[in-house]
Amino acid sequence: QVQLVESGGDMVQPGSSLRLSCAASGFAFSTVDMSWARQAPGKGLEWVAGINAVGGIRSFADPVKGRFAISRDNAQNTLYLEMNGLKPEDTAVYYCTTGFKPRPGTTDRGQGTQVTVSS
Repeated sequence: QVQLVESGGDMVQPGSSLRLSCAASGFAFSTVDMSWARQAPGKGLEWVAGINAVGGIRSFADPVKGRFAISRDNAQNTLYLEMNGLKPEDTAVYYCTTGFKPRPGTTDRGQGTQVTVSS
């Protein structure tokens, strides 16, 4: 079955950088578009970024455009999210999800990794 395991979350200060990873198994990762979503305290699930199966097409939500980068290593079945210039409003649980820009909550996702941005 589909298994997605996120890691790399941490508590950091504003302006810091973090790199999240998602180890995928149980499906043909290299043929599936992937994305990251996040859920802030008290809010719904929000799409953050998507990447197509071969990594040539990427898209980002407006709040993270220019600060976040999404990439994948199909040989290692791993998805990444590079986050720079972190802001307190980026505080959320971040999830790796299947699909390029799925309706939130409608596709497989992992257990999430917590990112907290606070001074």
